[in-house]
Amino acid sequence: MFRSRYWLATLTQSSTSAALMALVGVNTLFNIVANAAFKVSAFSPNWRGFLIWQVVGNIAGLITVLTLTALLRFIPLHTAFTVTTGLAVLGVQIAAASVLFHEPVSRMQWM
Repeated sequence: MFRSRYWLATLTQSSTSAALMALVGVNTLFNIVANAAFKVSAFSPNWRGFLIWQVVGNIAGLITVLTLTALLRFIPLHTAFTVTTGLAVLGVQIAAASVLFHEPVSRMQWM
């Protein structure tokens, strides 16, 4: 009986860990998408492009808020906020600024 409970607890813990990792990953991805969409929106040549990319950015931002809310069911606010914000900063700097938009990121900006 003890072994079956231990197995069930281990299974539940591992599925919770997978859910947490998925939520953090989705949060980071949509933070990158939101910020990239706002950058594209800022340089749109007309109001239609501006509006479309604003909507894309805001929908992606909504998804980041929903994933953060889901994370708060499992971990404390000070942990969830620190992890998601840190990964968002790194993700936007590396994926959006450097890779997508080829913006230079100096060593001083990383310090």
